[in-house]
Amino acid sequence: MGIRACLSRLLPEEPEDVRGFFASLPPLETERLLLRPVRRGDAADFYAYASDPEVARHVLWRAHRSLSETRAVIRMIRRQYWNAEPSLYAIVLRSSGRMIGTIGFNAWDEEHLSAEVGYSLAREFWHQGLATEALRALLGLCFDRMGLHRVEGMHELDNPASGRVMEHCGMRREGVLRGRIRNKGAWKDVCLYAILAEEWVSASPAG
Repeated sequence: MGIRACLSRLLPEEPEDVRGFFASLPPLETERLLLRPVRRGDAADFYAYASDPEVARHVLWRAHRSLSETRAVIRMIRRQYWNAEPSLYAIVLRSSGRMIGTIGFNAWDEEHLSAEVGYSLAREFWHQGLATEALRALLGLCFDRMGLHRVEGMHELDNPASGRVMEHCGMRREGVLRGRIRNKGAWKDVCLYAILAEEWVSASPAG
């Protein structure tokens, strides 16, 4: 089956209301994970990993210093839901119901149907394929239901493991952006990855 036929069969004819997705993120299930909106009751689990300096090392937020700080972050995330702004899913282990990370939207461009995604995961769950599992589910939402054309992701040059996650999901490395961000007082080079709708469809089992 050709790419055009695959696109017409698998992608929506008209993009759905993206802001509607941001206001009410639909739950996504994988073999081991549930992605759902962040809840107030996640505070203890959220703080348990977000207070780890190694988890915060390559992201733009600092390690949480108190449970009160984590609760403030949750309130901010929930305000983003209320305002239909790009925000985050909680990554939850289906086996235990424990929140072990976040994944979601850092930004989106309504005119050009593109978004930037990002993720973080508790250190004890690194190198188990869970970030790849979560990202693949999010990309499915982006292309199969939201009708996006392009999804991007970035990682600091000295964090290649994040790039491997994106590569496992079919995203292509497009280059290095020198001095792109300032993180914890230092300018950082980042790698830019992206995937287009037609690439997602061609890589799908039905493609």
